[in-house]
Amino acid sequence: MDMPSSTLARLSVSLPAELLDQLDAMVAERDLPSRSQMIAELIRHELAEHSGARSDAVLAGTITLIYRAESGRVRHALAQTQLGYVKEVISAQNVFLEDDQAMEVLLVQGPFERLQQLCDDLRKVRGVQQIKLVTTTALLPPLHAHGDHDGVAG
Repeated sequence: MDMPSSTLARLSVSLPAELLDQLDAMVAERDLPSRSQMIAELIRHELAEHSGARSDAVLAGTITLIYRAESGRVRHALAQTQLGYVKEVISAQNVFLEDDQAMEVLLVQGPFERLQQLCDDLRKVRGVQQIKLVTTTALLPPLHAHGDHDGVAG
């Protein structure tokens, strides 16, 4: 998404030549139009990580799990764990992979500590092989306000 130039700020950065070469290689590999776009993405990632360190930070993000799919036991245990976090888990997508594995991606939002606790609880489920929480400081807009009927008389 391009931003109007009036909202952009210029920054001059000095980097070791080797680091600049690595940055340019990453920009080229990702086929990005500029270094600025890559640097902005890296800064956003680090700001989200930094915000997550604050106990009062509310973040949106994803939790990606890889687990053994040999029986419904693991999926059932994951679902039972998620029930304890119904306010934080917005949606879930599940797909079966090769070698009797499955991947589940959860869209989540809530206080960082609560999201981290959800990850820790999911990690305890026997059969979970990998888990990763990725967050952003941007939040999902409220979908419904209590008593809001979109102008429909009730």
